[in-house]
Amino acid sequence: MALDESKPNDEVFEDRGVTYLVEKGLLDKVKPIAVEFVTTPRGGGFKLTSGLSQEGACGSCSSC
Repeated sequence: MALDESKPNDEVFEDRGVTYLVEKGLLDKVKPIAVEFVTTPRGGGFKLTSGLSQEGACGSCSSC
């Protein structure tokens, strides 16, 4: 997740007052996308989840 300006090949949408930009070609691969702000004992931050398959990825392990 990063701050960016809209480009012609971006899909732009808003959710709960936040505007998101996703490259149109990537959007079809990652649907659905969820963005949440979570607070844990280690602090707070954004959690992004999507339908993108990451074969071979370690998921949420901390040893990567």
